[in-house]
Amino acid sequence: MSDTTNHKPIIVGVDGSRSSIDALREAVELAEMIGTPVVAVTAWQFPIIYNGAYAMEVWSPEEDAQQTLAWAIDVAFPAGAPVGLKRVIVAGPAAAALVEMSADATMLVLGSRGRGGFAGLLLGSVSTACAQHAHCPVLIMHSPAKGDEAPQSTPAEAHAVA
Repeated sequence: MSDTTNHKPIIVGVDGSRSSIDALREAVELAEMIGTPVVAVTAWQFPIIYNGAYAMEVWSPEEDAQQTLAWAIDVAFPAGAPVGLKRVIVAGPAAAALVEMSADATMLVLGSRGRGGFAGLLLGSVSTACAQHAHCPVLIMHSPAKGDEAPQSTPAEAHAVA
């Protein structure tokens, strides 16, 4: 990428879904064209029902978020992450974090977890909130056709199966 010190970044929300990996690739491609940095963001929060005393020893949503972001970057860029790609893990609801970050961004790029058919035409709650409230232009990438799923399960999904 070219000198990007004076440009607002492209923010991309990454949750490990195929559409968020596609959004990450698209964000990097756009950033290279306009000479601006990319910030890949994964948000995490504790579930509504949570027994912190027990679960902290067994499960860390922040660690899961870090693993998911690292995994998504590895899948998106098997030859290595682009130079200057910044990784950010944010505590809190994804939509609120992304909308807040959009105030200082060139663009917000997101995936959409449409499920195909009529449901596939709809946006997810994070995409909808960001499209309605972001302070910059928003690009929403729809999920690929069925059968084009992510090449392997995310770290969080692997733990759930084990």
